[in-house]
Amino acid sequence: MIGIASPGKLYSGFVDQYLDYVSWIKNTLIAATGWLVAMFGYETNVEPGFVIRVIGKRGVIVGSSCVGYGVYSFWIAYVVANSMAILRKIAWIVGGVLLLWLINTIRISMFLIAINNNRTMPFGIDHHTWFNIVAYVFIFMMMYFFNQQLNKNKHAANHSPGQL
Repeated sequence: MIGIASPGKLYSGFVDQYLDYVSWIKNTLIAATGWLVAMFGYETNVEPGFVIRVIGKRGVIVGSSCVGYGVYSFWIAYVVANSMAILRKIAWIVGGVLLLWLINTIRISMFLIAINNNRTMPFGIDHHTWFNIVAYVFIFMMMYFFNQQLNKNKHAANHSPGQL
């Protein structure tokens, strides 16, 4: 999607204009980051190239690697691969992706505040790695609760009234 929506060899104007969900996610992350850091007294502005900057100070580029579509895709694939009613799957997918998006927003916000206060990331680990660690911890927790729901549904189906 990134290659097709970006001018170059495989570019598609239709995809760029109507199906470029990666840029949409970047813009939602930037908007939410601006809102979140404002709660801590930081005024920001958005610049071309998916940049959010504390006014008069440093900024963060929300690049394609910042979107988190790898962890979103992992979660979606896990839910889709299991047996469950379609509406429940959709609820699990939407809830999981929103949680991961929120974690990503918090990560970008913390990074923007940290670089403007000359703070380093804990243990010298970069913010992308921290996001992946935290996101997969949450994914494993969601998988646990998802499996609990699956087992509960299977147990209820096996012991429904009228069956021996």
